[in-house]
Amino acid sequence: MSETPQAATSTPESQAQTRIGRRFAELRRAGELGLVAYITAGDPSLAATREIVLAAADAGADVIELGVPFSDPVADGPVIQRASERALRAGTTLAAVIDLVADLRRSTEVPLVLFSYFYPILQIGLGDFALRTAQVGADGVLATDLTPEEATEYRQVLRAAGLDTIFLAAPTTPDERLARIAAVSSGFLYLISRTGVTGQRDQLPEDLTALVSRVRRSTALPLAVGFGLSQPEHLRALVGKVEAAVVGSALVSEIERAESGAAAAQAVAARIRSLKSGSHGR
Repeated sequence: MSETPQAATSTPESQAQTRIGRRFAELRRAGELGLVAYITAGDPSLAATREIVLAAADAGADVIELGVPFSDPVADGPVIQRASERALRAGTTLAAVIDLVADLRRSTEVPLVLFSYFYPILQIGLGDFALRTAQVGADGVLATDLTPEEATEYRQVLRAAGLDTIFLAAPTTPDERLARIAAVSSGFLYLISRTGVTGQRDQLPEDLTALVSRVRRSTALPLAVGFGLSQPEHLRALVGKVEAAVVGSALVSEIERAESGAAAAQAVAARIRSLKSGSHGR
């Protein structure tokens, strides 16, 4: 069943009742760019992921996306693909990631988003997934390959459970479809900065400002820009333009290079502190 394009009705005030909304409200008051940190859950182990997430939160990550490893990714670059392969070999499942969220909630209030392909969610069952995910304290879900046109039931079930539904918009998305994506999104809208797959880049796209302006006409939601961000300079360039930067491959690379889970946690924390140095602008 399709959604009819319409103007987004979410406002900063209506969003502020969730952990994600409260964090973006705090960032807005501070005039600070948020950092959304992506971590592949289960790489190199779920126990290590727990320590990495807690270290990332302590270092200043504002929202953490827990990537659910999947055997047939379509949007992930080589760094995150390798991380997913390692996590799958370690036996990581969506159910285990949900259990990890329950464990993390005993130690942190950082907003947590499950970043998954849709098939693992269907395997659990949409209703059971939403109920369990909300019960353990997750805040939102981004189903990478689920289109807004097919998301009616998904969105209704997750929203009823109190979960934000986050969707992706790309540079190639036409204005009419941007309005459709905005209408089904909550929490924040994930804006892909460039075409292609995830991975570190040296520079931001030249047309990013124009893309942000186009998206702003369709939504009042916070915008989080991702794909290719890896340096404090990238974050500085985004201050005042969007509400957050999403960093994934740069952090996953730190985990890949580390010799242990503890070393990975330290390396990710150091990288986040470096990135956050760019969150206030020049």
